[in-house]
Amino acid sequence: MLYSKLTELYTQLSSTTKRLEKIEILSKFFKKLDEKESYILYLLEGNIYPSYDERKIGISNQLAIKSISKATGTNQKKIQELWRKMGDLGEVSKKLTETKTQRTLASHTLTTIKVLENLRKLPELIGKGTIDKKISLITELLTSASPEEALYLVRTLLGDLRIGVQESTIKYSLLKAFFNDDKEKEPSIQRAIDKTNDLAKVFEISKKSDIKKLDSLELEVGKPIKAMLAQKTISIKQAFKDLGKPLAAEYKYDGFRLLIHKKGDKITLFTRRLENVTKQFPEVERYIQNNLKGKSFILDSEAVGYDKKTKKYTDFQAISQRIRRKHNIKKLEESLPVEINIFDILYYNGKSLLDKPFKERTKLLRKIIKKEPFKIAPSKMIITSSEKEIEKFYKEALKNNQEGIMLKNLDAEYKPGRRVGHMLKLKPNKKDFDLVITGAEWGTGKRKGWLSSFTLSCKKGNKFLEIGKSSTGLKEKKEEGLSYEELTDLLKPHIEEQNERAVKISPKIVVAVTYQDIQKSSNYESGLALRFPRFVALREDKPISEITTLEELEEEFIDQKKENYKYN
Repeated sequence: MLYSKLTELYTQLSSTTKRLEKIEILSKFFKKLDEKESYILYLLEGNIYPSYDERKIGISNQLAIKSISKATGTNQKKIQELWRKMGDLGEVSKKLTETKTQRTLASHTLTTIKVLENLRKLPELIGKGTIDKKISLITELLTSASPEEALYLVRTLLGDLRIGVQESTIKYSLLKAFFNDDKEKEPSIQRAIDKTNDLAKVFEISKKSDIKKLDSLELEVGKPIKAMLAQKTISIKQAFKDLGKPLAAEYKYDGFRLLIHKKGDKITLFTRRLENVTKQFPEVERYIQNNLKGKSFILDSEAVGYDKKTKKYTDFQAISQRIRRKHNIKKLEESLPVEINIFDILYYNGKSLLDKPFKERTKLLRKIIKKEPFKIAPSKMIITSSEKEIEKFYKEALKNNQEGIMLKNLDAEYKPGRRVGHMLKLKPNKKDFDLVITGAEWGTGKRKGWLSSFTLSCKKGNKFLEIGKSSTGLKEKKEEGLSYEELTDLLKPHIEEQNERAVKISPKIVVAVTYQDIQKSSNYESGLALRFPRFVALREDKPISEITTLEELEEEFIDQKKENYKYN
């Protein structure tokens, strides 16, 4: 397929915000799309591989600027100036391509497969001369691109396609294109996406309108899937109303999610962001080999830190660095030990358990684990119809430094990647949110060279809305915790725009933030402001899709007003 045909589709999709119109556009496109071009489904999400694949394009704004400069013969300083005015390097590339006097002799008509081949070479490059090789691959595409193609090439490179297409949009488009919009067949497509994490594969089967084959797809050990997520509940009484009696109550651990895959002797560990962190946790591999029965399985668990001397559990912040550190593993293993608490099993000895009720899954899970305190254990759980018992269990979880409890319907299936109503979380109002950094200012004085005064944003649909600024809680020295220097290094590749000291940052880095209270504010787009926000931890385990929403903040604001009314 000509790349121009795909960019025409991008333009159509970005021209409307209406979901039904996007579904109509996509369904017509899918009907004409050849099965051999199923890789287009990755490009529609701004990816080059299925979402389970760790390989990402990984191009920084600065590298994109150098490539645009080389392709268009434009000074980098001029590109920076245009970027500040336009706020989108894709639009800058389009504008400069329009004003090019002629194409180079090396230019040729772009195809989607050529674009994909060049983009897939980028993450493979390592070692000396990598930067120049990457620029060469990008420039080869940009010199052959039309203005519209240049726009979407650069946006794809930067992971910022801006066409408003989500996985659910693609799902309903497949339903409309190949199953006559039969809503009864939607669960089959969803389960196929859940099990494979591969939209191209699901497209290929859907193209044949083969529901039986979609239903026959199974989980694959070693391929990460998205973890199931819980909704909030306001009370134990409400949980019983929503889930029925009896229900299961488990500790809600203050750690990070680990999905554990085992096939034969090979063990692989994935975070909820589908990142492979096996090398960072060699002790977990040992625990699994020594304490779990089974030739193959997929387990859902939480890694929790503890103090070796006091044997008390620590919070997420204390062990968060273990996710991102790839050196001095042995030292980290000793200084920041983790206990693995397993709470679900999705697959066992060749069979998927996603459709089995939770009571069966948890019964099997507790049979195959050999408990070893401060190494590995099944999650602490009770099954009861008593509100008093759960209240006592809840207080015990908090006393043990955990976040609260999870409440689960015993007959529920496991639904990957979705926030489900049959699993609820109950925790005290700790006044903390997971937010994304969307701006900052370059520091002065002793903080010169570092970013500071970070703009924090919540999520509303596909938009990110500002809710406060903060630097409080960051450290001057790396060894003391999350530092200005470390955060600056993480954010630099995502700087989109600079105006004197202020910078605009692409929403990529998630942080946990505490605050004193929430106020109404006309200073921020969200209409709210956090009072005295403070950095608690970097949340590299948490994807952007799971940050705090404006709706959650508004709910918290209402609850806060109720509390204030009670005590005033």
